Amino acid sequence: MQGKDVIGSAATGTGKTLAFALPILERLEGKQGTRALILAPTRELALQIGAELERFGHGRHVRTAVVIGGVGMHPQIQAFQRGVEVIVATPGRLNDHLDQGTARLDHIEILVLDEADRMLDMGFLPQLRRILHHLPKQRQSLLFSATMAGEVQEFAREHLHHPVRVEVARIGTTSERAAQQVFLVGEEEKVALLLALLEQDELSTLVFTRTKRRADRVAKALARGGHQVAVIHADRSQAQRRQALEGFRSGKHRVLVATDIAARGIDVAEIGHVINFDMPHVPEDYVHRIGRTARAEASGRASSFASPEEHGLLAGIEKFTRRAVERAPVPREHEAFRTEVMRRASAPHERGAEARRPAHRASRHPGHAPARQGGHAPPRRGAHGPSRHGGHAPAGQGGSTDQSSGHAPKRLGSWKPRRRR
Repeated sequence: MQGKDVIGSAATGTGKTLAFALPILERLEGKQGTRALILAPTRELALQIGAELERFGHGRHVRTAVVIGGVGMHPQIQAFQRGVEVIVATPGRLNDHLDQGTARLDHIEILVLDEADRMLDMGFLPQLRRILHHLPKQRQSLLFSATMAGEVQEFAREHLHHPVRVEVARIGTTSERAAQQVFLVGEEEKVALLLALLEQDELSTLVFTRTKRRADRVAKALARGGHQVAVIHADRSQAQRRQALEGFRSGKHRVLVATDIAARGIDVAEIGHVINFDMPHVPEDYVHRIGRTARAEASGRASSFASPEEHGLLAGIEKFTRRAVERAPVPREHEAFRTEVMRRASAPHERGAEARRPAHRASRHPGHAPARQGGHAPPRRGAHGPSRHGGHAPAGQGGSTDQSSGHAPKRLGSWKPRRRR
């Protein structure tokens, strides 16, 4: 509110969006013309921010437009021509407008980079520099993220003026309400383990995979097992991605299989279980994935599958979060597990293809497990996603109490299939 530059760091799900949205709405009420620019790494996150601005800006006469790829440019051009007060954009599509001369940013007073570390990690730095060239030098700049990697600190030194740093929780802190566990399994056992875990409860479940192709294969296996499943990744159209999110949010689909494009763009109130089918290459991504459950006052579960090739990644995550993840016994005697193992044994053409893929690359974090290297190619224009807490009882059961607030965590509702009328 004082107009100072800010670096804000807090765990996922703690309200970073409103931390910048509410002051923007207060400061811009009564002003006209495009005054605030909010940049986000993925379309889903941009849409989420836009929805919050519309919700809390109702009656304040502060207009918002979302500028992302995968949709037509004409409504976006009209928004720029009307001079809406707040633009929420992904870098690629905004640069398209700047190149065509359909966007004017010379009156921007407030710049926000949400999930700044993810944006820089995805190779957006050249596009960010082009955008900054079109902004007034006298402005307020704010960087928000659940983690603050070295790239963000360097960017802040270059583009922020005497920023105030606000850190709500230590970097690398995961939600205390998320019961974390890891299963040490062979690569060929992951689908069987996933099917077995889904049979043990009825919680809504978000599954993260390493690649788009793997997400499609996992979703196909789950559908074959009788589960209502949707998929979201960068090769899906914007309409398909929106439909998948809406189906997952409404309960039509119990399971959503996603690449890391969803780690920072899903705001679903009651995701009961997050499963890392593949361990993330970068420790920060683990924090964001886990942050999809146990949001606000709710509790949740987080399970990870670590093949032998991924044990180094697990060690890096534990070092980054300063917390050991409890090892859980693999339910190899579960009927669903055994059935899938037998089915897989009878279909040898399905074995080995993914297991032969390298599980990690060289780390960019000293002392961490191998992770992805720098030098990413920027995503093509119009495509703003990437390619943008064992032994615990399932959270939400029993009478546990939140130690920090003294309030009992909200129980997550079980997913129930819809009855046909």
